[in-house]
Amino acid sequence: MTESTAPRPKALIVLSSARVLPLSEPVGHPGLPIGFFLVELAAVMAQFEKDYDFVLATPDGRPPQLDVNGLALNFHGGGSLGLATARTTVQSGVERFGPEKLREKNPDLVKRRETELALARRFLGRIPVSEALPRTDAEAVSVRGDVVAGFEALPQREYLSIQQLIERHRDPASGFSLADLAFVHMPGGHAPMVDFHDNPWMGELLHTLREVDVPISLICHAPIALTSVRHRVDGDGKVTTDPDHAFKGARITTVAKYGEKTVLAFNYPKVPGERTRLQFYVDVALKEAGYDVNLTLNPSAPKVIWDADHSLLTGNGPQAVDEQATRLAEIVRDRARNSPSRTR
Repeated sequence: MTESTAPRPKALIVLSSARVLPLSEPVGHPGLPIGFFLVELAAVMAQFEKDYDFVLATPDGRPPQLDVNGLALNFHGGGSLGLATARTTVQSGVERFGPEKLREKNPDLVKRRETELALARRFLGRIPVSEALPRTDAEAVSVRGDVVAGFEALPQREYLSIQQLIERHRDPASGFSLADLAFVHMPGGHAPMVDFHDNPWMGELLHTLREVDVPISLICHAPIALTSVRHRVDGDGKVTTDPDHAFKGARITTVAKYGEKTVLAFNYPKVPGERTRLQFYVDVALKEAGYDVNLTLNPSAPKVIWDADHSLLTGNGPQAVDEQATRLAEIVRDRARNSPSRTR
């Protein structure tokens, strides 16, 4: 019996390539070094890596930057993120555990992070890692040097720009079609607030994916991409704007303003000694853009919403990524089962 040479189905991963997050306060601040959160990408890639190939893209085609703050052990707690955060906070503060002791007491979180870093090295190639901030978790700071060295030793992978994705899709000679994708996933971290927001090419991508019925998975800050769908870009590069677009009114979730303000007051984005504020909050911007935004009262509680009418799967942060990855796999399997003639 000969081994099958049929091509594997493809999925699209779109990451932010933003490196700096502007602040509205303190006035004149140069901005915070940022990137994407590993856990919000790795859980989805791990769900599909055995059977799917990944097409990698960023808005401008530059490699993405990994946010060192997302490597804090508590972010790898999955649906138990709240408990993991409480435990590691007490261990670091009241019990005064240093990084080595913290890792010793949390082997499950360490193992998950190591597994996810290994996955990122396999698929993402050489990427930069954000600089630590004054309030960056001390244990995450302690591993940053090794993480940087691990990625710097890798070859550079190709990252397409969103414009290139659209142009290849439109070119019959390219052999690439967005319609052939099983799904698209976009992880969060603060970075999407910079280059997913009000971006005409992102708007064109999301509209095209909806029109060819490809599930769109967005988590944490990544749903801010939906502010871009008021724009379309035609074949000549002309941008048009329609406030009554096809996504309007979609039911979604994302990171909540009250959770974000807590983080800004106490955790790594806080500028020491200064009132720290972002230029906007994702949930507020999405509500103002006409979306049905559903939040949890507990910022650490997972929430995942599938809006079948708009082919949108959204999650509210790293605590939701395991549930979101499982739900995405179910959606992809159901669609493959119901459309056996379609390449997926």
